[in-house]
Order: sequence, then C-alpha cells, then structure tokens
Amino acid sequence: FVPVWSAALIGAIASPICYFALSTIKSKFGYDDALDAFGCHGVGGVWGCIATGLFAQKAINSSAQWNGLIYGDIHLFVVQLIGIAIAVLLAGVGTFVIIKVIDKTMKIRVSSNEESKGLDICEHSENAYPSFLGMD
Repeated sequence: FVPVWSAALIGAIASPICYFALSTIKSKFGYDDALDAFGCHGVGGVWGCIATGLFAQKAINSSAQWNGLIYGDIHLFVVQLIGIAIAVLLAGVGTFVIIKVIDKTMKIRVSSNEESKGLDICEHSENAYPSFLGMD
C-alpha cells in the first residue's frame, strides 16, 4: 500500500516512537506491562495505521480505494483514525470485561511481598534463573 521510500521512513520512525513509549510513557503512567506489549504492539500498530493513512498510494496496490494524505486524499487518513479509535475501544472494553470476570474468580495481582520475592519462588518454590542471582 505504500512506496518503498515511505516504508523505510515508517520503519525508521516506528523504532523511536516505540522506544519512547517503553522508556517514558510506561514509567510516567506506571501501568503494569511486563512484556511491553502496549509499547511495542499497541503504539507501533497505531503508528502503522496512521502512516498508512499518510503514505498509501493506489498505484502501488490496485485494491486500494484512496491515496494517502500526502497525495491529497484525506479519506483514507480519516478512515484509519476511525479504525484506531474502534480498535482501542474494543481492546479497552474487552480487557475491562475480562479483568472483571477474572477478578470475581481469582486474584488479579499478587501481594507486594510475593511480587518482591518473585513468582517463581512463591508459585513454584524454585528460581527459574538462578544464574541471574549468582546462585548457580
């Protein structure tokens, strides 16, 4: 959907955007994301959707109905923004429902004592990575 030059630009911009999300936004808001899924996939996915709305070109893919914003067509850009909003809404509502259901049946989070000891010790009575602690 995008020319080669813009694909390289999109990739070059994606890395610092995702890194910023991981290094700054995560610590500022303090959300619990041990695998950095939001910073990598959420933020990177949003950037990819926006970039498609900016750089898409019908000449690259004949199935595309509109050009991107830089080629003078705002329609795809707006559609991409609406798609992002719908995806965020569905993910947010779905996550909320799942957390509420789980919260009724078990704990969502371990105690601070268990967290500081490590779940491998608390749940399995062993350390998964003893070499990290100098225990090997």
